[in-house]
Amino acid sequence: MNPAGDAVSAAAGAAGAPIRLLIADDQALVRGALSALLGLEADIEVVAEVGRGDEVVDAAAASRPDVAMLDIEMPGIDGIEAAAALRTALPSCAVIIVTTFGRPGYLKRAMRAGASGFVVKDTPAAQLADAVRRVRQGLRVVDPTLAAESLAQGDSPLTERETDVLEAARTGGSIADIARMVHLSEGTVRNHLSSAIGKTAGRNRADAARIAEQNGWL
Repeated sequence: MNPAGDAVSAAAGAAGAPIRLLIADDQALVRGALSALLGLEADIEVVAEVGRGDEVVDAAAASRPDVAMLDIEMPGIDGIEAAAALRTALPSCAVIIVTTFGRPGYLKRAMRAGASGFVVKDTPAAQLADAVRRVRQGLRVVDPTLAAESLAQGDSPLTERETDVLEAARTGGSIADIARMVHLSEGTVRNHLSSAIGKTAGRNRADAARIAEQNGWL
């Protein structure tokens, strides 16, 4: 039994209409499983499913969800960018990030983007349903292990410009290519890359980008 979860469910049910839920995940199997499992809940109705981050806002505008459950790794734009765009376009819609990648840096970025929840995909269906109910009520729901790791890790050591340059460096382009992408001089790009490599303790820019991505800083 889960008295707290039962209480949340009862409160949601007492409100009348079911919670309208949008699910975004690029893996059709995962998306379908989440939809099927959460759709079994009497107080939750899945009103939209999309497979790309850049489809989230349009789908939300058409279906008017109360809660959006977004994966991080999606084509178009990632779930964190989609969360920020959705919070601007439809502020009444609460956002939960559900991801395979339990990286502390992702949690902080998601919260800054306006997400109210952050859970991993192996969370039991009953707990996911409770998370939907809780964020609909204006509460925050964060995986406790990830929250502890995030506090222990601290903030990203990279500046905003270093992050931009390192993100652009993931394409594998030349210094000139990166400079054009981020609208900086080649000398400035070299300086930012050198600083980012030092802060991440990477062997080179590719390694620095890999380390930053693993920590959720990119």
